[in-house]
Amino acid sequence: MPHVLDILEERGFIEAKTHGQELFDWLGAEGRTCYVGFDPTAASLHIGHLIPVMALAHMQRCGHRPIALVGGGTGLVGDPSGKTEMRQMLTPAAVRANADALKAQLARFIRFDEERALLLNNADWLVSLSYIDFLRDIGRHFSVNRMIKAESYRMRLDSDEGLSFIEFNYMLLQAYDFLELFRRCDCRLQMGGSDQWGNIVAGIDLVRKVCQEPAYGITFQLITTASGAKMGKTAAGAVWLDAERTPPYAYYQYWVNSADADVARFLALYTFLPMKEIREVAGLRDADLNLAKTVLAFETTQIVHGRQAAVEAMEAARCMFGARAVPVDLMPSSSIPRQGGTQGEEDAVPCTDLAVDAVAAGLPLFKLLQATGLSPSGGAARRLISQGGAYVNGQRVESPQQLVTMADFQNDGLLLRTGKKHFHRVRLKKVQPGEKED
Repeated sequence: MPHVLDILEERGFIEAKTHGQELFDWLGAEGRTCYVGFDPTAASLHIGHLIPVMALAHMQRCGHRPIALVGGGTGLVGDPSGKTEMRQMLTPAAVRANADALKAQLARFIRFDEERALLLNNADWLVSLSYIDFLRDIGRHFSVNRMIKAESYRMRLDSDEGLSFIEFNYMLLQAYDFLELFRRCDCRLQMGGSDQWGNIVAGIDLVRKVCQEPAYGITFQLITTASGAKMGKTAAGAVWLDAERTPPYAYYQYWVNSADADVARFLALYTFLPMKEIREVAGLRDADLNLAKTVLAFETTQIVHGRQAAVEAMEAARCMFGARAVPVDLMPSSSIPRQGGTQGEEDAVPCTDLAVDAVAAGLPLFKLLQATGLSPSGGAARRLISQGGAYVNGQRVESPQQLVTMADFQNDGLLLRTGKKHFHRVRLKKVQPGEKED
């Protein structure tokens, strides 16, 4: 079996690690335990969280035991890392609800059966801590002079708002997590984003000082797109893993719209396809590279939302834009459907041309559903929308009063769907020079 560090290095995950050879040797034996922490600041993870999640999945695939640690306790404090102002304080009830939601999402990537992985919540040991005992037993191992040199603290100390005392404690709490996981689970490796380096090193030092045992750390690169944008950020906001926040079709479209320069890199980071096949993508151009983007979008959507949702998103995109079939020799390890998808396939989907003036001021969706034949009447269309059965570009419509506007048209096209299988394309009518719109 390949060494997991070699896999993570080759696929572009690792930015830095501690105790290089010692860590390599330790991970050379199966059954090692590692962990990543996730702050429950929202009820869903987003694409920006995928690097540590995928790293845990690779660890498990190489025979190790990952721990996904939900910060139910540290979430009550807030991590200052990477922030120029204090995070909004959450109530204990909100933190618990978010933690439960994150557990369900993480289970899509990691198998938790037969204790092959663990889902833990640091509230189990942090909330009941005695403050005086904590200061005496843990706080005495930390140097304030050294702590304020950490990048996460230095950024806040230099800001106008400064660093609150409650946030100053965060490094101690995260380090204590590492110590607790070492004691409970023999966990000796913590992984996280590059902004977590100071917190991870603090935990390593604490384990070594208190238990006189080795511990290790790995940080991951901050992933940006070819344009320099933060990964997972769009004009509409974050791209969430929760289907209610970012529908599978919109999630699929985020990946299929990747820049050409990002395709091979994203395939390495966000899918489990073999690197031998991914390296061949670097030589593709134009239409062939677009097919590789289709594979990227399908594989990433399948991992997060399941195969059925990925197939539906791919077919909806084909109905909307048309596509060639993905040839069998392009990343053959992918489970993407290889049949259908000819360039003329879009002609099989009913289509309506609409004048720009008709939507310039906003067109009620229920009227458009009736006009396209997806609903027999305006009243039936309203009821359909109210029951959650109408979609625009793959996103469920919540209100019967929703308007279709120019912003809904992608490349002058819009895809309507009712139920699971009824599609209709709406195109903005092309007006020739000198011709008046109807």
